[in-house]
Amino acid sequence: MIIDGSAPESIDRAVASLRGDGVIGLPTETVYGLAADALNDVAALKIFNLKGRPTDHPLITHIAGQEALRHFTTEVPSFAQNLMTAIWPGPLTLILKKIPGIATTCTGGASTIALRCPSHPVAKNILRRCNEIGIWGLAAPSANRFGRVSPTTAQHVFEEFGESVLVLDGGPCGVGIESTIVDCTRGAPIVLRPGILTLDQISKAAKCAVQQADKISFEGAASQSAAPKASGTLESHYAPNAVVRLLSSDEILDRLQKITATGLTIGVWAQSRPILSEVSQNFLFKPMPNSPQECAKALFAQLRGFDSLGMTEIWVQEPPQTPEWAGITDRLQRAAHRGSEPR
Repeated sequence: MIIDGSAPESIDRAVASLRGDGVIGLPTETVYGLAADALNDVAALKIFNLKGRPTDHPLITHIAGQEALRHFTTEVPSFAQNLMTAIWPGPLTLILKKIPGIATTCTGGASTIALRCPSHPVAKNILRRCNEIGIWGLAAPSANRFGRVSPTTAQHVFEEFGESVLVLDGGPCGVGIESTIVDCTRGAPIVLRPGILTLDQISKAAKCAVQQADKISFEGAASQSAAPKASGTLESHYAPNAVVRLLSSDEILDRLQKITATGLTIGVWAQSRPILSEVSQNFLFKPMPNSPQECAKALFAQLRGFDSLGMTEIWVQEPPQTPEWAGITDRLQRAAHRGSEPR
């Protein structure tokens, strides 16, 4: 059921549900989340069950502000504090060592916890009200079935879960892809999942060098295998029903000219429309925004849109290989994993 996230009675209803071990659909600036009390193992388990998500995959906990940190962690490195001060509320998740014995289910039994302070007004309002009744944080992974395309509107959440989940409508998400995740447990900040924030922006905010996990090597106890698990880092993720192929503009044109399979319908998302003369008409072109911010905002809705039209495959033009596009490239590579082919 979708209700108006700005209405006071909707906030009351959502908070009452959360207090009663319930799960709600919550808008954030990144994507919509499936939210429950992070410190309530019964409630957190409901999220895993609804999503079909393995219980050893930790959930991100959303908090109202830095004052709530004391309920989850007592170890905040100086660079993590710098990041919170500069970017929170915003699309940044920090992995910190957690207080032993708390949030066992939502953290997948790990010794760390992922924390974020969202900037969406509905999420902020809900979190403030939750604090008033002793709920200090909401576990809120993306509100979709495990591994599928993340939702950026209330309608997307309804399409996933129907009437079984109360969804607060906060409008389309302003960012459109999930938060950047930074591991703060290994002595220096390390990006485990890129988002809309660039490495340079994070480094300036942290006031120290920040590294990308897949571009560094570790020794001894700080090995890559010792890194905490993070949401959205499986090779195949964010996948629609259609096969996604990530291609250059030349490859898209070449493939369209060679389509021979009957019944094959192609959704094409590219920055420039292929110049076609005598090619199959079994494709639908949608323009990809040239701005990384606008592209991120449109990405998941576009994948869902092609799916709703019954496209067999979705061909997406490779984004520019620049830092501003890293988060979008990451999502597209994971969405295209099962459709990847040797080049």
